[in-house]
Amino acid sequence: MKEIEIKILGINRTSVEEKLISLGARKVFDDEIHALYYDYRDKALRNSGCTLRLRREGSKSVLSLKKDVENREAKVREEHEIEVSDFGEMTYLLETIGLNPWLEMKKRRTSYELKGVHFEIDVYHDAYNFIPQFLEIEGHDIETIYACAELLGFSKSDCKPWDILQVASYYSEQGQGH
Repeated sequence: MKEIEIKILGINRTSVEEKLISLGARKVFDDEIHALYYDYRDKALRNSGCTLRLRREGSKSVLSLKKDVENREAKVREEHEIEVSDFGEMTYLLETIGLNPWLEMKKRRTSYELKGVHFEIDVYHDAYNFIPQFLEIEGHDIETIYACAELLGFSKSDCKPWDILQVASYYSEQGQGH
């Protein structure tokens, strides 16, 4: 499955949520997320454009493998996910086969869905709490994503094709990070 998404920084959360609800979006998730990103010591996965993530989403745990696809307008990845029954056991298995967590992130996520498009508002904790809340829009194609951003009052230039480390770097450069 392809994951196509953009991020919009500097949002007014109340305004965004009011617009989403007025458009008929429904809230589908509002809980904590704890993510561990794994790789080998030689960074073989990252060097090949892959991301392996184990994430606890509320009471559910999901293992994801993502492979970058070149695109300048959006963050596009081939994504494969599987739900796992036990976050702790999966952590043990990954580490036993030589994978190590190189990044840990915790956040509060509020998710809305409208006609197959997902809208995520993330608030990061701990080491990444300097990142202001932002909106992520994920859809089946970039045209739909841009149209949804426009419905919410944003322009194409507001849509960033960044991953969370690029967002963190942006805010660090603005003097908001460590």
